[in-house]
Amino acid sequence: MHLYDLPTGVPWLSLIWLSMLVPAIIMMFLKPEQKYAIRMTGTIFAFISLALSLLLFFGYDYTSAQKLQFVEELPWLPQAGINYILAADGISMPMLILNGFVIFTGALMSWNIEERTREYWILLLILTAGVYGVFVSVDLFLFFVFYELAVLPMYLLIGIWGSTRKEYGAMKLTLYLMGGSAMIIIGMLALYYGSGLRTFDMRLLAQAALLPTSFQIAFFPPLFLGFAVLAGMFPFHTWSPTGHVAAPTAVSMLHAGVLMKLGAYGCLRAAMWLMPEGAHYWLLPIAIATLINAVYGATIAMTQRDFKFMIGYSSVSHMGLVVMGLAAGNEIGLIGSVLQMFAHGVMTALFFAVVGRMIYERTHTRQFPELGGMAKIMPFAAFVFVIAGLSSMGMPGFAGFWAEFNIFMGMWDRFPLISVLAAVSIPITAAYILRAMYTVFFGEVKDPSFFKLPKLTWQEYTGASILAAVILITGLYPSLLTEMIGSGVRPIAEAIQHAGTLTLGR
Repeated sequence: MHLYDLPTGVPWLSLIWLSMLVPAIIMMFLKPEQKYAIRMTGTIFAFISLALSLLLFFGYDYTSAQKLQFVEELPWLPQAGINYILAADGISMPMLILNGFVIFTGALMSWNIEERTREYWILLLILTAGVYGVFVSVDLFLFFVFYELAVLPMYLLIGIWGSTRKEYGAMKLTLYLMGGSAMIIIGMLALYYGSGLRTFDMRLLAQAALLPTSFQIAFFPPLFLGFAVLAGMFPFHTWSPTGHVAAPTAVSMLHAGVLMKLGAYGCLRAAMWLMPEGAHYWLLPIAIATLINAVYGATIAMTQRDFKFMIGYSSVSHMGLVVMGLAAGNEIGLIGSVLQMFAHGVMTALFFAVVGRMIYERTHTRQFPELGGMAKIMPFAAFVFVIAGLSSMGMPGFAGFWAEFNIFMGMWDRFPLISVLAAVSIPITAAYILRAMYTVFFGEVKDPSFFKLPKLTWQEYTGASILAAVILITGLYPSLLTEMIGSGVRPIAEAIQHAGTLTLGR
């Protein structure tokens, strides 16, 4: 939806990621005891980043022949083919506003952090700056720099401010992601030297004719799998539920809501865009792995007695659907995948806001047998959880429905049997979500002391209301995103389709 033309010559994309780095620098000069100033600074700049993201989202013209817009280009290390190149297309724009919504609401949920408040906020903002940078980088080296900037603060955020085996969760997450980064570097260097161009400019590397089919088949897996680790793809998913549970609320929101999307985004933006013939060759093995993701993740979520672990395994299942959409390799599947990134990001952020901040930090328990009747105590928490739950179940009229519908349509077109088998995850998801709703919110109050719990704060009301509204708006008006996403994924889908035609021709 192109509403207006933004002034040219303004580095809009740089302003977005700098809007997170600048407050982090400001906080270094504030005293640790100035907690209100620290929180207010972080929250204001988080809102600024959201406002800038929305400004660009509605200023982006997806009907233009020029799909990469708001381009910024500066030499960085030109002799090595490394440059500062930012641009956004129909894939980037939904991810930018997703990050904006999650960091702003996450900032609101972080007002209760009392221990080492300044350091917490600095790391949170640096992480978010990295996420913004990944979504707009067109130079593969710069992409990787921002990617590492987004991933590394997680170790400290979980290890210091987390709970429930936090050191184990932080270390496991970091080791898995460092292993993924090593594979990404292999893929990056292969593209750099294999193309013969000695550049990391993805616009040039995307010229598939420069890369032989055998080369793409050989080096697509390390680049794709390196990012797929962060996307929680089977069998590299085990770090994810542990990390979700150990992280503090806002970090869980960012972890599941945005960071896992970096992995799927990297699979699409770097691996599939730059090596479409390699992508086409490996679609079936990827689809089989994502089938396991979707069904296994939902099944394990069904068995959980810990509320946060249930959501953690739910994320494994839903991220399996995200990568399944990628494995379809066609336009409708890719649209569904990106839309699922957005829908799941908002939904899971709302889940963790309710479970982590509203319930756990008041009751000090996440165990289903110990919770019950919370709708009588926190009716607002019950209301927004139901909205997120219905989206997770894929109910029509909610964001999750349109995403899953497109993914299953795309997969049916490519691998019908996998689409049928993956549909098993739908009733399982409905079962564990409905069980959680009834047990936690609509059963009998298990502990009378719950009636004396502190009331919800304005930050909690505001943050949860924003996320719930986004789920409803996206569910009722999906074309707000789908047409834009389609303009971004269409060239990638066409390249993969062309690769299939070449294979048949041989």
